[in-house]
Amino acid sequence: MSILVPVILCGGSGTRLWPRSRAAMPKPFLPLVGDSTLFEAALARCPGSGGFAAPVVVTGHKHLAHVEAQLGAVEGAQVIVEPSARNTAAAIALAACRLPEDAVMLVCPSDHHIGNTEAFAVAAAAAAGLAQQGWLVSFGIEATAPETGFGYLKRGEAIPEHGGFRTAQFVEKPDLERAKAFLAEGIYAWNGGIFAFRVKDFLAELTAHRPDVAASVAEAVAKGAEDGQRFHPDAATFAEVPSVSVDYAVMENTTRAAMVPADMDWSDIGNWQAL
Repeated sequence: MSILVPVILCGGSGTRLWPRSRAAMPKPFLPLVGDSTLFEAALARCPGSGGFAAPVVVTGHKHLAHVEAQLGAVEGAQVIVEPSARNTAAAIALAACRLPEDAVMLVCPSDHHIGNTEAFAVAAAAAAGLAQQGWLVSFGIEATAPETGFGYLKRGEAIPEHGGFRTAQFVEKPDLERAKAFLAEGIYAWNGGIFAFRVKDFLAELTAHRPDVAASVAEAVAKGAEDGQRFHPDAATFAEVPSVSVDYAVMENTTRAAMVPADMDWSDIGNWQAL
């Protein structure tokens, strides 16, 4: 069995819930729902007792103090300190370059709310099973309203094992009429930005489709330095990494895209109305 490693992407500019959230204290580090912060809740969803390895947290140097204060003492945890923000493809690649090639990465944003943690665990197990077979897996969040602020995933043919499906199409944020049509069809899900894939499969696809990102991140890691649980990629090299999302760089290009359904009381808390 592969190791299931939570990779928590942790940062933000603090603009969406201003003035409660600010650049110095963006929403992952705030207790917006309940007593725990969103970052603490993301960590709690992936406990060692639930079959997860110690987490890898990718964050910026501005947020390092918040991360370490809320992470606490977790044996084996890594904190990768991005010297600059280069979007999600680079952030995930940093973690991949620091993990064994057969490890399965469960990539999670740190600023989302998931009310049904049991459903999350079920989806994570299904996604891990598909990832072990070489699929690059997205969580397809059940669409409950015609939201125009989310990307969508179109469900394709079933993959018999683990209750997954091929991802037939990644769809950009639609207008209201298209969003209503998606909801009526029943084969579209929200793209929540939660992924699972083996390290070697992700790096192979990134190298195939965005070799500039893959090579630059690998070089930044090779020239980087450890400092206890912290890892610092080489700043000058990392600054040259193209800024591109993992969706554009990998997920929309791979022929191995899959999705698992996830009905888990999810919200990205993207604005005050959502909160």
